[in-house]
Amino acid sequence: QVHLVESGGGLVQAGGSLRLSCAASGSISSINDMGWYRQAPGKQRELVAVITSGGSTNYADSVKGRFTSSRDNAKNTVYLQMNSLKPEDTAVYYCNARGRTGIWYHDFSSWGQGTQVTVSS
Repeated sequence: QVHLVESGGGLVQAGGSLRLSCAASGSISSINDMGWYRQAPGKQRELVAVITSGGSTNYADSVKGRFTSSRDNAKNTVYLQMNSLKPEDTAVYYCNARGRTGIWYHDFSSWGQGTQVTVSS
């Protein structure tokens, strides 16, 4: 029972910035990696960024140079700083975490409820 809660979405003009947060809670032994995904209307969900437990980060080509993801392991929290936002960034952004539970130490993959990001022209 691992729960993720995203926050920080909203409406912003093109060229503006938003900072998303995702906090994991529940029975957690360890989190291997945490990532951000997004889904625009009529499109499939795509990977935006992922950070491994070792600290390496991968970004989608469409956001490289504009988005920065960071992680606070002590808080089980991952952030997504979004700069120079474009209308095509409009989507529901979802947080994902993978790791091991704190009781039986089996693998888990948990998703947040999503937060809406809307970028206007």
